[in-house]
Amino acid sequence: MKYLAQRLKSARLMNGLSLQGLADRINNFVTKQALSKYEQGQVIPDSEMIGLLADALQVRPDYFHANTEVEFGEIEFRKLKNYPTKEKNRIVEIAKNELSRYIELEEILGIETKFDNPLEGMAINSQANIELAAEKLRDAWGLGRDAISNVIELFEDHHVKVLEIDSTESFDGFSTWVNGKDIPLIVLNRSKFENKLDRKRFTALHELAHLLLDVNGLEEKQKEKYCHAFAAAMLIPAATMKKELGGNRSKLSFQELAAMKQQYGISMQALVYRAKDLGLISENYLKQFYIVFTQLGYRSSEPVAYEGVEHSNRFSQLLFRALAEEFISISKAASLKNQKLAEFRKENLVI
Repeated sequence: MKYLAQRLKSARLMNGLSLQGLADRINNFVTKQALSKYEQGQVIPDSEMIGLLADALQVRPDYFHANTEVEFGEIEFRKLKNYPTKEKNRIVEIAKNELSRYIELEEILGIETKFDNPLEGMAINSQANIELAAEKLRDAWGLGRDAISNVIELFEDHHVKVLEIDSTESFDGFSTWVNGKDIPLIVLNRSKFENKLDRKRFTALHELAHLLLDVNGLEEKQKEKYCHAFAAAMLIPAATMKKELGGNRSKLSFQELAAMKQQYGISMQALVYRAKDLGLISENYLKQFYIVFTQLGYRSSEPVAYEGVEHSNRFSQLLFRALAEEFISISKAASLKNQKLAEFRKENLVI
């Protein structure tokens, strides 16, 4: 009963509906007061009502009986002090729903989800600390000093959950710990990164920095600066950057920056800022570069795009593994994918 009440409220918020909005969507079959009693667990809806609510909220009826608990830690929508509460609730509830299905699937397969932070207890108070932290994480994850081909897949392989959700609001992403400190979660705004994979990679690593680095005691501006620096250091390590540029430089060409962007998946602007952080160019040259970049209109759309792959198929792979090994039925597979059975059969060849 408790889970049904919680799941009903969550589904309503996922759809961005008020109680009256939900009542209207089901043609006032019951009143908003009755819906409120359902959400408070005071009354249990019958099977007919559950079917009606499931259709209205675009979930399967068994959604209301799932009991995988997902508790989010503190969430900060950075740079958006006036972020609409309705939209924030919608995104958070969608993230909880998607993550609960993901965790349930891993539990069915007996997969350990607890995350080990290789940077636990490491002090961060300088650029040098950032470089060491990036190198330590790369070593722990066996990355060497080469380019990272797929940041999202890398995260998923190391038990960092990444969800992509569409929002019309102008947030890039957020991060939080789930169920205490067991699972690190990063949520990205899918609509912000269409044809901007370099920005998606950078944002994901920036959010990872907020989770793994001990920067909470710092003032906001410094915290953001270190997280930016960590993202850049992960995408192109100091030794690699120095090798690519051949040491200290008085100027950089757009062509070489474009080539580096396509190889390492980091924006031209971030590359120049990284060169400044490493002392390879002067602060004055950095300012001149940004002036020219702005004049050419490249700040929002750079002259060359990074072409790569930035997504993970891990959930789907696990789902069809569980189905093939008969850990779950076709009906359960459809439920975990939040699809109707007929829709699931139509989209997927099941032998």
